[in-house]
Amino acid sequence: MKAVLFGASGMVGQGVLRACLLDDRVEGVVLVTRSPLGRRHPKLREIVHRDFTDFSAIEDQLTGLDACFYCLGVSAAGRGADEYRLVTHTYTLAAAQALARHNPALTFVYVSGEGTDGTGQARAAWARVKGETENDLLAMDFHAYMFRPGWIQPRHKERSRTRWYRVMYRLTSWLFPVMRRLAPRHTTTTEHMGRAMIAVAGLGGAGPRILHSPEINRLGA
Repeated sequence: MKAVLFGASGMVGQGVLRACLLDDRVEGVVLVTRSPLGRRHPKLREIVHRDFTDFSAIEDQLTGLDACFYCLGVSAAGRGADEYRLVTHTYTLAAAQALARHNPALTFVYVSGEGTDGTGQARAAWARVKGETENDLLAMDFHAYMFRPGWIQPRHKERSRTRWYRVMYRLTSWLFPVMRRLAPRHTTTTEHMGRAMIAVAGLGGAGPRILHSPEINRLGA
């Protein structure tokens, strides 16, 4: 399997990258980033690209791919509606459309979130934007899977790029074992996320297209 990964510098993306480098089913990973990550590995190829609204300049480098693991995203907290929509919807669809043109058998795995609403009726704006993004991806001409995790525990030193997320995870890390016992349907880990993405990339469109923490944990076990 050859995969492209967006958002490799984020907490979930770090976990997915680690899983890809450890899994023999993944023979190569293309990282699309805005700035060099400095990672070196025989499986890795890095493409530095600034404009995530237009991938036409690098489309010829995004061919021969079996899967896209799309982990790029931002929190809606502290951001205006236009900025959040730009990163969440516009960036995602621009990448998906560029990949679909050259990789007809692609499996696109999108990290959404628990509470996302595809009906357009959610009170929270972020849930509506995520839902619209999911719907647009599911309507495209490739195999698409939406991951809606709840509370994600970082493993193997993965860390969020958002400062207040890092503070929150540090202050609440002791709660995760409790939450895992009391609310197992709403918890997962970066390790399970990475393994599950690789697993669904091999399903060829089979199974449910929207996966929550229980399905993610089962596939990533």
